[in-house]
Amino acid sequence: MLEEKLKPKAYSSDIPSRWCPGCGDFGVTNALSRAFSENLLDQERTVIVSGIGCSSRLPLWMGPYGFHTLHGRALPVAAGIKISHPELDVLVTMGDGDCFSIGGNHYPPVMRRNFDLTAIVMDNHTYGLTKNQCSPTSQVGYPGTLSPVGNVDEPMNVLGLAVANGATFVAQTFSGKPKHVMQMVEAGMKHRGFAFINVLSPCVTFNKLETFEYWKERVVEVPEGHDTSDKIAAWKLSEEGMRGNGLPMGILYQTTRPTYSDQVAMVKEKLHSVPANELDMEAIFDSLTPGRK
Repeated sequence: MLEEKLKPKAYSSDIPSRWCPGCGDFGVTNALSRAFSENLLDQERTVIVSGIGCSSRLPLWMGPYGFHTLHGRALPVAAGIKISHPELDVLVTMGDGDCFSIGGNHYPPVMRRNFDLTAIVMDNHTYGLTKNQCSPTSQVGYPGTLSPVGNVDEPMNVLGLAVANGATFVAQTFSGKPKHVMQMVEAGMKHRGFAFINVLSPCVTFNKLETFEYWKERVVEVPEGHDTSDKIAAWKLSEEGMRGNGLPMGILYQTTRPTYSDQVAMVKEKLHSVPANELDMEAIFDSLTPGRK
């Protein structure tokens, strides 16, 4: 943490953006810059990891260290960085396809192990970089280029999956409300453990159905009095959004349990508590390799 506050602009790079004018992802970069500024974030001790897709170009436009990885592999790379350098602040920025489709096999174990990461998904319900194919969050009937008569797959309940798979912080926001995005990012970064933030971020070029106006009319604040420690209540809230009863915006679930780094530290402590001269390595090797002698 810095001793002196920097302006949000100080957290942006000099590289010009290649996003389409009006892209919802601009709201996320602006929110990140302001959240970094408010929290006196040290860019020298911060890493933003991304995969492949429009949203995954985000580290290029930001000042902290960036790691542009393979398609769908942002989460395991971020986990590796956190394991090797637990003192760093590590954020992950992905799109709905990058995280939930090709990267879907990495999504559950990283949550279950509770890595201390802040994962931000810019969810536009389409594959924008490859020009409008259906994503795992596309609505039934969505006219993607490979489904001209309409998508037949049900969309994933990504908030419910995050709750079920062990994320200790689950939130949703909308890039059309940048102040709210900043608040969710701040809360996620302050949370110790895996923080999952789904950002509804319109694709103004290809998704002509779910526009800024469309989502403005459908997002609703998490009900006052909602118990964020209640996993069942969080799941029900995520399902209400899937049924068209208002897309919840705010923190759905938050709890505390040891992070992966905490668990590793405890294992190391136990190992170090055993004097080396008390370890019969020959006996250990013999037990693992029958017929060794």
